[in-house]
Amino acid sequence: MENISFEDFKKLDLKIGKVISAEKVEKSEKLLKLKVDFGEETRQVISGIAQDYSIEELVDKSFVFITNLKPRQIMGLESQGMILAADVNDRAVLLEPNREVASGTLVR
Repeated sequence: MENISFEDFKKLDLKIGKVISAEKVEKSEKLLKLKVDFGEETRQVISGIAQDYSIEELVDKSFVFITNLKPRQIMGLESQGMILAADVNDRAVLLEPNREVASGTLVR
């Protein structure tokens, strides 16, 4: 894997977001549509975690997101960020703070 500079790392906007709602994306077994509170704004994030997480495991919980990716169309829906996860035996394990953290808090 290629090393990046600290300046490149600083370009990433990593924030804590609280999932307000989640629903399955029609005609997809993998995708969930998340509505995420980032403090000053709410965004829609489309994520391929439906096989690893139930809606109940996500709603009202906080996770780490990248918020400065260019919006992307996924199955006709706009995704305005990316939730971060570790890949453990081909399963997503979402990154979440181990203490209560306000929505919109920067991760550094």
